[in-house]
Amino acid sequence: MGKYVTDCLCANSCYYGRGEKRRDADALLKFKDGLSNNVDALGSWNNSTSPCSGNYANWIGVLCTDGDIWGLQLENMGLTGDIDVDALLLLPHLRTLSFTNNKFDGDFPDFYKLGALKSLFLSNNQFSGSIPDNAFAGMASLKKLYLSHNAFQGNVPTSLAQLPKLIELRLEGNQFTGLLPNFQQKDLRDVNVSYNQLEGPIPPALINVSPTSFSGNKDLCGKPLDSVCKSSELNPNPPNSSSNVPSPSSVPTLEDAPNKKTSTLKIAMIVIVCGVALAAIIVLLIIYCRSRNQTSQLGRPESSSYKHSTSLAAAASLHTAGLVKPTELSCRSSKKGVAAAELGKLSFVRDDRERFDLQDLLRASAEVLGSGNFGSSYKAVLLDGQAVVVKRFKLMNNVGREEFHEHMRRLGRLRHPNLLPLVAYYYRKEEKLLVFDFVHNGSLASHLHGNHSVEQPGLDWPARLKIVKGVARGLVHLQSELPSLIVAHGHLKSSNVLLNEVFEPLLMDYTLAPLVNQEHAQQILVAYKSPEYAQHGRTTKKTDVWSLGILILEILTGKFPANYLAQGTGNLASWVDSIVKDQETARVFDEEMGSYAKNGTAEEEEMLRLFKIGVACCQEDVEKRLDLKEAVEKIEELKESHSDIVVDDHV
Repeated sequence: MGKYVTDCLCANSCYYGRGEKRRDADALLKFKDGLSNNVDALGSWNNSTSPCSGNYANWIGVLCTDGDIWGLQLENMGLTGDIDVDALLLLPHLRTLSFTNNKFDGDFPDFYKLGALKSLFLSNNQFSGSIPDNAFAGMASLKKLYLSHNAFQGNVPTSLAQLPKLIELRLEGNQFTGLLPNFQQKDLRDVNVSYNQLEGPIPPALINVSPTSFSGNKDLCGKPLDSVCKSSELNPNPPNSSSNVPSPSSVPTLEDAPNKKTSTLKIAMIVIVCGVALAAIIVLLIIYCRSRNQTSQLGRPESSSYKHSTSLAAAASLHTAGLVKPTELSCRSSKKGVAAAELGKLSFVRDDRERFDLQDLLRASAEVLGSGNFGSSYKAVLLDGQAVVVKRFKLMNNVGREEFHEHMRRLGRLRHPNLLPLVAYYYRKEEKLLVFDFVHNGSLASHLHGNHSVEQPGLDWPARLKIVKGVARGLVHLQSELPSLIVAHGHLKSSNVLLNEVFEPLLMDYTLAPLVNQEHAQQILVAYKSPEYAQHGRTTKKTDVWSLGILILEILTGKFPANYLAQGTGNLASWVDSIVKDQETARVFDEEMGSYAKNGTAEEEEMLRLFKIGVACCQEDVEKRLDLKEAVEKIEELKESHSDIVVDDHV
């Protein structure tokens, strides 16, 4: 009898489990029915499999933990149609949605029904119309909301100011009007409302936000902007506002007369000083144009003093940060037969992007992201709200125009979720520009080696394994799409791996070896620091595997190989030896992974397996080293688990 009861209980439990998974599948299939355009991308969504198997997703774009669906990541798929929120209500564990870079349009869906949602990413779609003021009422768990680069109009919903856990809010590049809500959240650390049509005072809770987050709203005032709010803006409905009788304090007295005279003199003096300064600037510009005897690089003359001045001004705008200046266009237009119009021509390699030209970049608000061996990188926010990264390469002057164009077209045809896509490029003999989309979450290096806090913790083990898998998949795609290249990437390192909104890795600075001057490539590119180049002066198809192994060990240990990279060719091999010795003598895994790295845990076993894969990728003997396909197969076998970084929105 007891066995019978036990069998019945087990059967009921197993049946309920199957029913729950069937319910999840039916909910997603119902959601899929509302979509149109490129639905074939969701071909794995069918009745032959369940969406999740433990922590592994059988359906593309589905995020799983313990067999439950906790997120959907349907990005860059060109999807249109209706977002069926009612279907998503049938997924009780759903916590994150990302529909970034699709073509959804129309009104804002009723996401308020998903009260347990923690993150919602809708950037770069075509949503329009006003968002109801109570659109976010009841979403007490919402931490991240990205609505940037759509066509929303009307007021920013006041219900946003009532979300107790909100920490990130991106509204830039829309058409919002009116006043900003009076945000009160103490943990609201990342806000961007730039390039809308907002007006009035900035709420006190946002005065510590970067001024660039409010750019493009000419009628906003108050800190952190320089514009001071008028008294009527600070208090739109002052008492007795209908009265025409001045208050006693506003009536002029005899004591006011000397002050008015003094202020008039001060104003006159300021006008005179400004006029003299403006005249001096004009004279200096004329002298500067006439004194130039040769065409400079793209905003990078030979004078060291000039380099200093442009680097100081770089945070203000691209044309003062070292790109082409308006004065240079006029000075150079008649030299060497180069027309000014030609200097402003960008070549686009993607058809899904709105076109802009070099002048748009010059007018953009910008900031310097960094300056490396190749050149400088800038973040530019265009007038329409697009955020792009402009990278200047100064060590490619040996490559011909047609060769460069052809190589850029090859890069433009690459399409993969783990590759940062090239948007456009600009060719000059002395200097080249490459334009990419801006990735908000920064580089893997900054997350591995930056300062961490409660608000910005270090990467946990599931997040790191996810990153390793994504990097490996990106490398496989490069090697399969560019089989004629001996080294498909050539410059793989943690600072060249960006992380998107859901911590999916994006490879950058790939496939540059054919363009970089050979004498410089040997000094800069990671591929030329490999053991085979140090010993035999050549690279192989397995050189990228060696770089992948270095990256895996860096991710697991948290140890930055920067010193070895700086020391020159071959020194990374000694860094690998030091890591292996650490593993033999003591615990080697990064303490930032916390309890995941404790002895005896299932996660530690997976870490040890990945460590061995990393070492096998770093073998000095190329013949003993894993090839890329074998390495990726071993990496894909590793089991993923729940990540506090991603599931709990990085907090």
